[in-house]
Amino acid sequence: MDEVTINDNEFLRQFEAPIAGKLAKIEYASQERKIFLTKLFIPEEVEDPSFKDRFITAVLKQIEKKNLSVVPTSPHIARFLRKHKEFKGLLPVGIRI
Repeated sequence: MDEVTINDNEFLRQFEAPIAGKLAKIEYASQERKIFLTKLFIPEEVEDPSFKDRFITAVLKQIEKKNLSVVPTSPHIARFLRKHKEFKGLLPVGIRI
């Protein structure tokens, strides 16, 4: 399983990863020390079923390094966080999913 290379495109406010000649994206908005993950886009050409989880994991690890809290407003990302309790510490106090 390959590591996913993430680019934080601050101008477009999205995390990007090149895959199948396209870009997978997670759009975000930031406020204070929180980052709101608002939309997930995986190109239809991606055939690897594990890519989505690896992409979200790589983005969350990058956010963790920046010492930010995560507010998942995207249903896909909220579902991922429900399954992967190891990232529960990224949620701000009082946020439950």
